[in-house]
Amino acid sequence: MTQQSLDDKYMLMALRLAAKAQGRTSPNPMVGAVVVREGVVIARGYHRKAGEPHAEAIALAKAGEAARGATLYVTLEPCTHTGKRTPPCAPQVVQSGVARAVIAMTDPNPKVAGGGVKALQGAGIEVSTGVLEAEAKKLNEAYAKHILKGMPFVTLKIAQTLDGMIATASGESKWITGEEARREAHLLRDGNDAILVGINTVLKDDPALTTRVPKGRDPLRVIVDSRLRIPLKAKVLTQSSSAPTIIAALARAPKAKQLALQRAGIEVIIVKEKEGRVDLRDLMKRLGKREVTSVLIEGGSEINASALKAGIVDKVVIFVAPMLLSGRDSVSSIGGASPARLSNAVKLRDMTMRQVGTDLMIEAYVAR
Repeated sequence: MTQQSLDDKYMLMALRLAAKAQGRTSPNPMVGAVVVREGVVIARGYHRKAGEPHAEAIALAKAGEAARGATLYVTLEPCTHTGKRTPPCAPQVVQSGVARAVIAMTDPNPKVAGGGVKALQGAGIEVSTGVLEAEAKKLNEAYAKHILKGMPFVTLKIAQTLDGMIATASGESKWITGEEARREAHLLRDGNDAILVGINTVLKDDPALTTRVPKGRDPLRVIVDSRLRIPLKAKVLTQSSSAPTIIAALARAPKAKQLALQRAGIEVIIVKEKEGRVDLRDLMKRLGKREVTSVLIEGGSEINASALKAGIVDKVVIFVAPMLLSGRDSVSSIGGASPARLSNAVKLRDMTMRQVGTDLMIEAYVAR
């Protein structure tokens, strides 16, 4: 095998390690590390949770003296900054005595941004960067947006029929997609910091918005409810869950209802108003300040339309069922008013698709 092929092989191993902590490291990135000596993997590690040791530190501690002269593969540039819960990694890499470091991507954090690479090179370590860089950037797309923009990475998830409908005229929607697609949807919940729906979804479906996969983690539940119409007995307020529920409302929402919710232990945050509704961009900024790095929108047609109009959506995941609902009175996946011209349509890029059970799962990014 060529050196490039070997580098790809071991970096892929490191990326797979990093992905084990999907949804667990926020606001930190997911990072994996592999130490290789003379063609043999001698140690591995990945960052499991914010506040716990970083991937490089774990792998190098496992390798011990055997790390001297070895190659370290790491999915993100070793950090150099202090003032956080764990010590910087670059000095630990230098002290380990590795001869070479292969790095998938530089850290977009302005406090690092190439500083780790320079520290290693300054210590005489051979450094290679950009190995499986695209894969590494996709893995940490939420971290990168949050660190650069101060806002979470937003995924809009839709389950629809082939003709773009999410419910009958009477509101029936369970179930359009099959069991396998619904399991994928729960994996999305598990991998995101927060799940967001509009009040109409709560009033119509009374969802739990929990994660139902083995060892799954419930995301923070965010309900967009400008007038605080949510019933005090709604599942999202009363169920047992490891994650809290917060409600985003407007300043003109009834004070008595706000107090009743607060007495029940539910946090209500007052958000800016835009066109008579909750300003979703302002809400995202507030969530970003809480170190929420990723949000999954699982609402109805109106919240979907509002999110796209507000420009907060980064990625769409659409599950398409082999079913035609038809009828002009069926509920389409995206509501609101249509654009006057095709040039104003939301453009998507990097679209991929795969079969999930009997359904099709389409993923694409919003072009900007």
